[in-house]
Order: sequence, then structure tokens, then C-alpha cells
Amino acid sequence: MIGTGTGKADDGFGHYPVLHREVTEFLTWKPGAMRLIDGTLGCGGHSSLILQKNRQAELLGIDRDGDALERAGKALAFAEDRVRLMRGNFSELAVLAAEVGWPSADAVLLDLGISSPQIDDAERGFSLRLNGPLDMRMDRRNPNPASRILNRAPQEELERIFRDYGEVQRWRLLARAVVERRTEKPFGMTADFAEFCEKVLGRSRPGKLPTPTLCFQALRIAVNDELGELERGLAAAHEIVSPGGRLAVISFHSLEDRMVKNFFREAERDCICPPKCPVCICGGNRVTLKVLTKKPVTAAPDELAENSRSACAKLRVAEKIKNPGGME
Repeated sequence: MIGTGTGKADDGFGHYPVLHREVTEFLTWKPGAMRLIDGTLGCGGHSSLILQKNRQAELLGIDRDGDALERAGKALAFAEDRVRLMRGNFSELAVLAAEVGWPSADAVLLDLGISSPQIDDAERGFSLRLNGPLDMRMDRRNPNPASRILNRAPQEELERIFRDYGEVQRWRLLARAVVERRTEKPFGMTADFAEFCEKVLGRSRPGKLPTPTLCFQALRIAVNDELGELERGLAAAHEIVSPGGRLAVISFHSLEDRMVKNFFREAERDCICPPKCPVCICGGNRVTLKVLTKKPVTAAPDELAENSRSACAKLRVAEKIKNPGGME
């Protein structure tokens, strides 16, 4: 049930959600009735702005974090029966939409990464600046917090996590050190792991990201299967968006942005044969998307001054082709 609220569009921490003007502009292009699926609802900031601007828009808000859904319910209460909230992964958005009787949607928004309340709550274990349990679970029903991965995963698995998800330069050294250390003292707290990463890898140079940052990112991605979730979520969103509808994705690190860019690029191509192939052998790819952002949209200077967390945000938007196989 949706609680009482004012329709305030900030995230409850004194600032608007990242790229709020750009997202609102791209997703209120269609006047009149429309169905929006926000697959990563968070505090409901983006959706609140869209519902305020388009009073005929309906929302299906999805999040795997139960605390986030509770906060969003209060923020979106002004929209009353135009809002439906469901707990789940955004990769399941087509299934969840079917449960509320939506065979399709006019727009899908995916705001990837972690929210301000998650970062600023030490008990959630996402921040290396706040000491708390090494948790990092977006969905607390997940039985595998970050501490379990650090303390139980084989060295080869840790190497893959630090290399592929964090792009840590000396990933093998770090994984080996983790395995050696955990036999004497298991990892349990964020401050301990952050200090350990600096001890093994050394402090970062001035002006660079703190050494533990990429290590924490790697663990968080592994705990929440973020890249697998994104791969499945993009496919599900592409399927459910109706012709003429739009898909908007905000990413916060290069791995995510690369996946989104490549997904959009492939859906926009009319031939997927290798570049040097003299004759088309793929039979002609059916173009399904028109990319509206040839380069990712980033935060304007005034937003950066207001909200430093917008510095890494990149927005890409594509529109579903009404006539697949040909651009319109």
C-alpha cells in the first residue's frame, strides 16, 4: 500500500536524482496517457517528476530493496491509483508487468548502481568511508553478503571478480592475499577490508580514486549479479517497450555503460556480419532501436555543483522502431 507523501522529487538527502531534467525531458515526450516502468525505483525521484509533469502517466515501480519501496511509496503517494509498486529484480519486469495486466509499456527507465540511502547507511556495507558489516546486498533476502564471498570463494573466483568487475590492476596479488589472510582472521567489516586493500595494493596517488574503491565495486557487482541482471534486464525492457516507446538507462561505471552502448548499437544495426565479410551472410539484421543519444548524456555544471554523485552518471536513450527492419 502506498503511504502519504508530498510528491517531493528529491531523494530525501537534499538533492534531486541524477540527470533529473534530462530523464524527465526524454520520458515525457509523449502527451496523454502512458505507461512507465521504473525498474530501479529507489526513492522514486525520477518517477515522481515524470508523474508530476504528465498527470495521465501510470507507473509500475520495481525495486529489490524493500526499504527503497517503502520510501518511494511515501514520495509517490500524490499520484494515488496511478502507481503500482512491486518488489523484484528489473530483469523480471516483463513478468511483473504481466501480473498487473500490462502487456507492454511506453517507457522503461533503469537507473543502475546504488542509491544515496544505501551508500549513507553504514549497516548496508556499501561505503568504504563508513564502517559497517561487509554486506552490500541490494536485496537483503540474498543469502550471500560480501563477507561470505571474501571468506569462502576460491582464489580463482576472487581473481575473476577483482579483474572483471573491478578492473583492479593487481587482481591476482589481492586475491591471493585475501585467501591467506582469511585463514587467520575472516573479513567482516568494511573498514577492515578497506585498510587491507591499501596495505596490499598501496595508497592511490593524489587525485585518483581511493585504492579500495574498485575492490568494493567488484564485490558489490558480484554480490548482486549486477552485470548479469543488466544483460537480462536490457533484453526484457527491449521486449516490453511498445513501438514508438523509449528505453532510458543511467549507468555509473564503464562496465555498465559499455554493455548498454553495445546493446543499443547492435539493435540499431541493419547488418551484423564481420566488417571484412565481402557478402552479407547474416541475412540482414532487423533494426529495432533508434538511439537518441549518440554520446552519453552527462551532468551539467550546476548539477555537479549540487550533487557530486552525478559526476559518474551517463544516460543513454533509445526509441523502439515502429517498423522493425527500417529506420523512421
